[in-house]
Amino acid sequence: MAATAPAAPAESELDRSGAEDEPRGTEPEEDGGNGQAGPTAGAQQQHRLAKLPLSRIKALMKADPDVSLASQESVFIIAKATELFVEMIAKDALVYAQQGKRKTLQRKDLDNAIEAIDEFAFLEGTLD
Repeated sequence: MAATAPAAPAESELDRSGAEDEPRGTEPEEDGGNGQAGPTAGAQQQHRLAKLPLSRIKALMKADPDVSLASQESVFIIAKATELFVEMIAKDALVYAQQGKRKTLQRKDLDNAIEAIDEFAFLEGTLD
């Protein structure tokens, strides 16, 4: 029997950015580590996975008088949710910028996305 090369992933298996989806529960492996796993190893890995500064997210969370403590996991989850939200609204606003034959997002593009998409209804009037 001859071995065949794996077929390219179908378009449905690709996310919006064109990257292949990774199975859940898999995380990138670290090279150059000393092989020891500890409490800081998880925090460092989470920090690399988040694009927003976790220390600022934690400071914003603690600015709320109802929040006394914020675990590293909760800060990471809030950071990732924020990243996904910003990505989603930016992509939707980009559609309106492209309709206007522009590559730069403007406030009116965000306003149009907020008005047109039901998920952003809670933002109506916030940019005024």
